[in-house]
Amino acid sequence: DEDAGRHHARALPRRLPGQYNFRMTPSPISLVSLAHAADLPRLFDVWHLSVRATHDFLADSDIAFLSPYVHDELARVSAEGLLHVLRDADGSACAFLCVEHARIEMLFVHPDRRGSGAGRALVQHALAALGATAVDVNEHNTQAHGFYRHLGFIVESRSPLDPFGKPFPILHLKLAENA
Repeated sequence: DEDAGRHHARALPRRLPGQYNFRMTPSPISLVSLAHAADLPRLFDVWHLSVRATHDFLADSDIAFLSPYVHDELARVSAEGLLHVLRDADGSACAFLCVEHARIEMLFVHPDRRGSGAGRALVQHALAALGATAVDVNEHNTQAHGFYRHLGFIVESRSPLDPFGKPFPILHLKLAENA
């Protein structure tokens, strides 16, 4: 029936060429903000859960040794305006980053958000907005090393001990010149 076809055609939304029906969502980078003192307990939890999920070479005693240091460092870099947070849609912190002297000093993602692009978004923010060009990773954290390698970092040097003198070798990475 010709009238039914015309009625159906009129019921469809009309789009002009180049128009699309989709809702804009904020890019992950637009959700990056500076940390607030109230974020610190959640950020410590993100660190702790992330380390448990990715640093299987650390014993419980190693994590217990690092915990007070991390707690103090989170407070220091937050107070200095160096701690950047990626938040979920509800505003809760799901990942964080610290860049100091062009070096990514901290990047941790809540285990529930691993693989979501949160880490990549924070590294892109570090490179584009904060001028980061280097990062250190534990040699035994092969996932982190692969992640940074994928983003254009190369090994510049290696230290056999971590900054605390423990036998956890550190790879010193720098952004490749063609990245």
